[in-house]
Amino acid sequence: MYSSKGITVAMLPTENTRPSTDAPALDSAVSVRNVSKNYGAVEALKNLSLEFPRGELTSLLGPSGCGKTTLLKIIGGLLEPNAGEIEVNGKTVSGPGPDRAFVFQDFALLPWANVIRNVGFGLELRGVPRSEREAIAEKYIGNVGLAGFEKSYPHELSGGMRQRVGLARALSVDSQVLLLDEPFSAVDEQNRRKFQEDLLELVRNENKTFIFVTHSIEEAVYVSDQIAILLPRPSRVSEVIRPSGFRHKDVENIRRDPEYLDIVDQIWASLRTYAE
Repeated sequence: MYSSKGITVAMLPTENTRPSTDAPALDSAVSVRNVSKNYGAVEALKNLSLEFPRGELTSLLGPSGCGKTTLLKIIGGLLEPNAGEIEVNGKTVSGPGPDRAFVFQDFALLPWANVIRNVGFGLELRGVPRSEREAIAEKYIGNVGLAGFEKSYPHELSGGMRQRVGLARALSVDSQVLLLDEPFSAVDEQNRRKFQEDLLELVRNENKTFIFVTHSIEEAVYVSDQIAILLPRPSRVSEVIRPSGFRHKDVENIRRDPEYLDIVDQIWASLRTYAE
């Protein structure tokens, strides 16, 4: 582990190195240990290990096809690894569970249900009484900026608004771990920036652990407490970066911070070989 200009970088151990003994222990909400996943003859993940600190946002960043979404689905219990194990709050993952909620890239809304029912649908499946689940849904509809659209249907909403519904639904079930698979990729740049600001507020206020897949270096650095850089398949973690100097700054000042700019350049230098 080393620090430069406030940037903490943990180099993950390879077969010829030992893990550092002076690194501070993390309170991990999610632990990934030696996970491998094959799709037929294709090795997607190979002996991948990573810790996700409780109450923080970790971004998974790497070249296309490196297994980011595969890892997210394994953590969510939607895919089974060929080897290794996942623990969430000390319990081994054997399938989907109420301790994790997924925000899909394609929104995955119920077209026949209005906003308030879509947001409360997870609670409905759990048998929560209607009045209670609608009160919870209304709270999170307001938190994501959709107050007044409770009775609207998905086809009446823009792509950005539908994405907010998906996020509100994940928040409403009060899962401790939120899994976000490129949730902002389908919206325009203006909405994407506003979503990023909103996400920072949610991380600060919700006391949940967020695991965030993105292809955008700038987005990962902007929203993350921790950034895990994944290698091309078979994917492993090459390094973990923990920004420190700007995490508590106002959202409008982060992109001008020298540390933010340094980390963006550092990650691009690491990934440009794969892009080329």
